[in-house]
Amino acid sequence: MARRPAAIAATLERFLVTDSAPGADIILWGGTIWRGLGLPKATALAVGGGSIVAVGTDDEVLPLAGPHTRRVDLAGRLAIPALNEAHMHLLPYGLGLAEVNLRAEEVTTLDELLRRIRAAAETAPKGAWVIGRGYDHGALDVGRHPTAEELDRVAPDNPVFIRRTCGHMGVANSAAMARAGVGHNTPDPEGGVIERREGRLTGLFQERAMRLVLDVVPPPSEARMVEAIEAAGRELAALGFASATDMNVGMTAGMAEIAAYERAKAEGRLSQRMWQVLAGNPEGIAETAWAAGLRPNAGDERLRWGAVKVFADGSAGGLTAAFFDPYLEQAGGGRGVFCFPDETMHLLLGRYHRQGWQLDIHAIGDAAIEQVLTAMETADTPEHQLAGRRHRIEHCGFVTKDQRRRMLARGILPVPQPVFMYEFGDLYVRNLGLPRAEAAYPMRTWLAEGHNPSASSDCPVSTVDPFVNLYAMLTRRTNRGTVLGADETLTLAEALHCYTWCGAFSQFAETRRGRLSPGLDADIAVLSEDLFALEPEALIERVRGISCDLTLCGGVVTHDRHGALAARH
Repeated sequence: MARRPAAIAATLERFLVTDSAPGADIILWGGTIWRGLGLPKATALAVGGGSIVAVGTDDEVLPLAGPHTRRVDLAGRLAIPALNEAHMHLLPYGLGLAEVNLRAEEVTTLDELLRRIRAAAETAPKGAWVIGRGYDHGALDVGRHPTAEELDRVAPDNPVFIRRTCGHMGVANSAAMARAGVGHNTPDPEGGVIERREGRLTGLFQERAMRLVLDVVPPPSEARMVEAIEAAGRELAALGFASATDMNVGMTAGMAEIAAYERAKAEGRLSQRMWQVLAGNPEGIAETAWAAGLRPNAGDERLRWGAVKVFADGSAGGLTAAFFDPYLEQAGGGRGVFCFPDETMHLLLGRYHRQGWQLDIHAIGDAAIEQVLTAMETADTPEHQLAGRRHRIEHCGFVTKDQRRRMLARGILPVPQPVFMYEFGDLYVRNLGLPRAEAAYPMRTWLAEGHNPSASSDCPVSTVDPFVNLYAMLTRRTNRGTVLGADETLTLAEALHCYTWCGAFSQFAETRRGRLSPGLDADIAVLSEDLFALEPEALIERVRGISCDLTLCGGVVTHDRHGALAARH
């Protein structure tokens, strides 16, 4: 047996299991350990007491094994810091697993969409809601949204509401509109649009107008929400995630969502480290939660309440993201939708900033980014400075050079979704033109300028599969093969950095997670093969087929595809 180096032996003494039974809890060896951007790779790693205790060569780390150490032979595979899903909607994703799946990967025709709604309605009790999620009107053969009349024909006895993939608009049938009390004379709410054609309701609700329908959908029970949280966490763990975010807590079931998360944690059903973002629009729960005593950074490393979200605009694919220059005329024209006037946005962001919350503000178009950035700058006072607060602009998809400069000066972070370029890139070209589409979500520019962009998916808007997101960062290819902005591609190491350390940084956790070094949390993912060993073209072709074999969160196994650590030593 190789001699144990003195430095590692000293580290080992900090986590002796008992005086008579020293040893690491888990040792990974025989593969590639990617520790983080700029750090040297290793071949072995030891975990003890929930933390990483040693990283090095096999000869250096294997001697740390004790009688109860569980060993995993990587057999040439790749271990990385566990991924961090910095912007998603975990509870809605979990609940959506039981909704009608209308995503474009499976539904490309109007007939198929209607067939799925009909099938769901036929098995639902009369009068029960039928909810669908994920359709993309741009990917449907008819090139438009379904209508209320079409939904009426396949579900005459049930209220139906289906959301577009972006989550910023959806279509209701007549029964759903009747439940919501929406008629031909119902006015558009502030920041929302109820579509009418020739004076008739089409069923399409955009942005804040969706609340008219969603507010009459019965909320899920606490038990159902806990089940959804657990199910979504398991799905993420199977993909290599140990940290995630619920970006708009309270918009499905109000304050009951907070209780559901606390119960999930208490019952050991929370497999992800959650960074929680309260719904901060006036219809959200941020003010109620504050009045109830919830304060910034309440919680622990498993469940922390850290931020508030406000919507500034909609989606570029849905023509509701707010731009200075209009959408192309053939796409429908217009400049998008502002959710609030400037004075309201300044009031909301100023209040939450002074309360001490991180601001995680949705803005996609350059005009919306300008509104949000100006509101944040206005909130920057000697008593309540922006410096060190790490406020975030979520998505930040179509940002100008001057806006990037101002963000960098105040430490305001972009939280982008590179997968949008893969799923919606061709729609951006159709709606905005090629030059604007190529400049969208500029990952290399952000990284080079020092913005620390944290890659994420906005799931269930887009797939949560991280290997599709990695593919998008490596290639800038859409799902139709179009390359948009090739100069914004990243290397594999840079893409993983955005998916690990940058996410941790956006959650004030970079001193605990996002890299693999002694003393840090043992949040680790083992991938099915060593991506760094592949030639560039082979990597690009195979990255979408990679899987996660093992996930650890604080040294606890949350996913074990091959049973490598299944209750054995």
